[in-house]
Amino acid sequence: MEEQDLEEVLLTRSFLLKSGECIRCNSSSIVELKDEGSSSSITLVVVFSTLVAVCGSYCFGHAVGYSSPAESGIREELGITTAEYSVFSSILSVGAMLGALLSGRIADLLGRRVAMGISQIFCLSGWLAIAFSEVAWSLDLGRFLLGCGMGLLSFAVPIYIAEITPKHVRGGFTALNPLLMGFGQSLAFLIGSLVNWRTLALIGIIPGLIQLPALFFIPESPRWLVKVGREKEFEAALSRLRGASADIFPEANEIKEYTFFLKQIKEDGIFNLFQRKYMLLLTIGVGLMAFQRFGGLYAFLFYASDIFESAGFSSTIGSISAAIIQMVGTSLGALLVDKCGRRPMLLISSVGACTGCILTGLAFFCQDIDFGQNLPAILVFLGVLFYLGFLQLGLGGIPWIIMSEIFPINIKGAAGSLVILVSWMGSWVISYTYSSLFEWSSAGTFLIYGCICAAGIVFTAKLVPETKGRTLEEIQESLICTCSPR
Repeated sequence: MEEQDLEEVLLTRSFLLKSGECIRCNSSSIVELKDEGSSSSITLVVVFSTLVAVCGSYCFGHAVGYSSPAESGIREELGITTAEYSVFSSILSVGAMLGALLSGRIADLLGRRVAMGISQIFCLSGWLAIAFSEVAWSLDLGRFLLGCGMGLLSFAVPIYIAEITPKHVRGGFTALNPLLMGFGQSLAFLIGSLVNWRTLALIGIIPGLIQLPALFFIPESPRWLVKVGREKEFEAALSRLRGASADIFPEANEIKEYTFFLKQIKEDGIFNLFQRKYMLLLTIGVGLMAFQRFGGLYAFLFYASDIFESAGFSSTIGSISAAIIQMVGTSLGALLVDKCGRRPMLLISSVGACTGCILTGLAFFCQDIDFGQNLPAILVFLGVLFYLGFLQLGLGGIPWIIMSEIFPINIKGAAGSLVILVSWMGSWVISYTYSSLFEWSSAGTFLIYGCICAAGIVFTAKLVPETKGRTLEEIQESLICTCSPR
């Protein structure tokens, strides 16, 4: 085993020297990275391809935001119980976990575009089943199919965007994924207050009807094409993305050489992930997603109305304010991520989310001891807005960006599936346990979430690298080299 590790380290260092980079392997710092500005312009094809991809992100957000405004209408018309509606809400996460398990393999075998197309077929089928349901089981089936599609989208969309965009704008373009998720969720709540639940489900079909035909007009990921040996199509796709007049040779050469190096390792299965050289990558990808989910994200998203009402604040004013602050935070995050960098944005976001949890916990503590007549309502309003605004600024979207950047293409499918699975498991655990925790201790629930956010600050400061302005190959080489035995 040590011989094999040594051989791979030599291959890595040989590739680094050949590609013109100097990375000091006994240190985590990068001494020199080559610049390849010749093919880094933003073209209409890159913009159009990204917009087509994030139609899936909007569908994702619409599905997450659907259950809250639809609840009263569904229960009244179909006569289902609270327990039956809880099954309907939670089965989305079950479907998404299944979709997450298959997402990497489908995207690796069939390509990123096909994976997005398959996901939309699941989503369209799910929305139609919900819209025309007359009984509880068809509602659940539709929600489950919708979850399967969302699990696929969670992987395919950010990976595709990261693989087609130039390095200096990759963060901003990839941040459109969580931006459209947030918009979809917020608009589902706002539109759901104006239309009935069947119409709201039919509105969820619109992004899929736009994306499915548009997928035929965007190029496949060049990195996937070179991985599967379709080199002519790879060069054509890269040239189309960078512009006919761009010199794609430096970028194309680096992608091909690095992919050839990875093929020599021949490790792409789930069981090959848990090796020393991949441990840092997995720890970063899984850790960021775990801190995002277990830090209370889905408790605040799914139960915002209940949180406001429990503290004596108007749920309507609070929910609308929360929707607006999320859109503002996500938009700012998308604009700043390539200017300020991933690490600073994550740290600021985590501190703000932690503060929001503490303020919310403090609100319920004041309520428990009957301190201040209006103070709990004011504090809970500030706490929820602080949490959602700061979380969407960085922690809500940047883990998806980093996941799409750090994994080499030979393990990207398996590693990405694992990260998405952890993400949806976290969503299910938090949404399932929130009510019980809140009954146990309303203040304690949010202090627990605050402690997890605080641990995320330390995790980010100690382990998460800055990936701004570097090619995917540069990022992956440096992290693998850092983990390899010396």
